[in-house]
Order: sequence, then structure tokens, then C-alpha cells
Amino acid sequence: MQQVLSLALPFFGLIFLGFICGKLARYPEAGLQWMNFFIVYIALPSLFFILVSSAPFEQLGNWRFALATSLSTGSILLLSFAVGMFFSKGNIRSAAIQAIVGGYANIGYMGPGLTLAVLGPKAVIPTALIFLFDTILHFTTVPFLMAIGGKGDQSFASTAGYVVKRVLSHPFNLATAAAIVAAYFEYHPPQAVDTMLVFLKNAAAPCALFTLGVTVALRPFHANAPELPFLMGIKLVIHPIAAWIIVSAMGDFGREWTLAAVLMAALPPALNVFVLANQYQVYIERASSAILAGTVLSVFTVTWLLYLISQDQLPYRFPAFGP
Repeated sequence: MQQVLSLALPFFGLIFLGFICGKLARYPEAGLQWMNFFIVYIALPSLFFILVSSAPFEQLGNWRFALATSLSTGSILLLSFAVGMFFSKGNIRSAAIQAIVGGYANIGYMGPGLTLAVLGPKAVIPTALIFLFDTILHFTTVPFLMAIGGKGDQSFASTAGYVVKRVLSHPFNLATAAAIVAAYFEYHPPQAVDTMLVFLKNAAAPCALFTLGVTVALRPFHANAPELPFLMGIKLVIHPIAAWIIVSAMGDFGREWTLAAVLMAALPPALNVFVLANQYQVYIERASSAILAGTVLSVFTVTWLLYLISQDQLPYRFPAFGP
């Protein structure tokens, strides 16, 4: 248990510290804009570039693994969308946000730091692949569902152009693409640049987790949300189980790869859920409640998962598909 706490407490401790500071300081949310910019455009891309560019190039083309994780996330999106359609009485736009509450894990802020701390450097490639393909899946699904559920003010071509632009311009995906090229040519940046990238890489997880805590503290909690227990169960319990089963069924990728998929799926809803809800002006208050509830509950669910992994009580492959 001491080993589990040494893994979990730094992550959830930083989130809690940010939450307390957000409640006590009461600075306006606008003050987080530069911090968010630093995390999304500078620190986390540096983390992805360093880790992916130093990995063996041949591991970056594991399409079977990418397909397996995309299938698991896609199935959870579909299940969450069905729950959203039921509780919103057929409102596609509201159900689209509920779909990503259940299916869009916090793979950017929490994912890389947690998988690397628990599974070591061998988890970097699966972590990067999961982020890349999950980002494409979510940035594709939500705009098209919003277009279908809207008033028809956007054509299919403009919606498709928006999706492609979001995917291609995302800083994490740009950093991953640059890292793949660097890995192929075995490029190593000059010492001064490499040192700066290491500084940024080391700052990524602490800044991201603290900012997550502050952001959650500044959001209102909407208690009257009957769909929330169902979406939390899907996100924190069913999603990691689905990832475990589907990735195991697609082949033996090794312990680090399979458990990285399970860990990434077990993370709470991402902050982007609120960003997208605010962008489309639907399900805004309940989206913030889902982020808060998911983050709090994940303290218990993710810690329990870490305990199982650290004690080797969780076979890395689902028993029906092999040892």
C-alpha cells in the first residue's frame, strides 16, 4: 500500500492542492489562461516530443493496438451517447456532450505522467498512440453530432473542414508528428535545446495537475443530474474494463502496452468536456459537475487500479484471451 500511495498521492495531491488554492484565493478564472497556454502549447508537447522521439521507430506503427484502443473508446462513446439520448429525451446536442463525459478521459493532463510513473518508459508509445487516436475520434464525433442535432447552419463540407483543422492543428498531435519524424531520422536536438525541453517536460505534469484542481474548484456543481451516476460508472468502471477486454482480444501487446490502455481509460472526464460544452452552449453546468464528480471518484477507482497493478493482482491480458 505504501508503494500505491507513493504513486497516487503526488498526482491527486497536486489536484487537491490546486482545488484548495482555487477555493481560497478566488482569483478570476481568466488568470489561468496563460497557465493553460503553457501546458497545452509548450510543456505537454515537449513531453510528447522527448518521449516519442527517443523511442524505437518501428514501435510507432502499431496500427492493431491503435485500432483496439479506438474500438474500446468508440464503444464507450456509443454507450454514453445512448444514455444521454435517454436522459435528454432525444436531444442530440446534449447527448453528444454526455457521450464525451463517459468516453473522453483526461489523457492529456493526467495520462502521460501517470502511465510513465506506474509502467516506466516502455509506456510512452502506447500513451502517445492512445492520445493521438482518441483525440481524432473525439474531435470528429462531437462536431458531426452537433451538426446533425443543430439547425443546419453548417454544411457537411464546413464541418469536415473544421474537424480536419482541429485534428491537424492540435499541439499534442503536432508534437507527436514531429517526434515521429525525429525518431525516423534518429535526430537529436542540440544540447541547449535538449536541456530546455527536459525542463519543460518536467514541468508538464505538476502544472497540469495543479491547474486541473484550480479549474475544478472554480466550476459550479449541479446536483440535479440523474444521468451523472450512470455516466460516472461508464467512465470510471466500464471504460477500463472494455479497454482491457478489447485490447487483450486484439493480441498480446505486452504488459506495459495493455495496462497503459487500461490506465488511460480509467482516468476521469477531461477538462475539454467543459470546453466543448461551453463552445456549443449546451450541457454547460452539468459538464462541470461531471468533471468534479469524476475527478473526486477517480481518487478511489484509480488508486484501487494502481494497487492491483503494483501487486500484480491484475493479469495484463483478460483471462479469456491468454495469460
